[in-house]
Amino acid sequence: MGKIVLFMHASLDGFAAGTKGEMNWIHVDEEIFNFVEERIAQTNTALYGRVTFLMMENYWPTAAEQPGASKHDRVHAAWYKTAHKVVLSNTLNQATFTNTTVLGEDYAAALSKLKEETTGDILLFGSPTTAHSLLAEDLIDECWLFVNPVLLGSGIPVFKNIKEKQSLKLLKTHVFSSGVICLQHEVQREN
Repeated sequence: MGKIVLFMHASLDGFAAGTKGEMNWIHVDEEIFNFVEERIAQTNTALYGRVTFLMMENYWPTAAEQPGASKHDRVHAAWYKTAHKVVLSNTLNQATFTNTTVLGEDYAAALSKLKEETTGDILLFGSPTTAHSLLAEDLIDECWLFVNPVLLGSGIPVFKNIKEKQSLKLLKTHVFSSGVICLQHEVQREN
């Protein structure tokens, strides 16, 4: 059975993006790229909200072909090309995109079924609004937060509308030389 893993950058004060969706405060470098590539190579399913997916679709399909493409661009573009992409959207047409499944209003049941049918992890990249919805449906199994050493003061929160206490178990931490810290938590569920 697969797990849905929230894979997101966060400010130290808990925001996934600025008030207008800006992410120019996120620190990425070769060390972080290598760490992320190793993690992403362990799965072949990506989950996105519509906005993040459209950003990815505008970049990754041709990123490796661009002049001066980095090693990271080439590696991630190759992964993106073969990965099964799942998008939560009520407006996108699935037939428009390659290797992509679009889930609409009944996404919770469809994602539960996808988890049952998937071997390995389903990585939810960014997509804070989608993360809020999946957390409300208790569909996220792990959180990998890349906490950046910056305070935004306001913005789009990583966690929102949490209705009741949810216990998490810290599985691992990884400190990067830039000061970014990856925190890997597992959602604890009552059996």
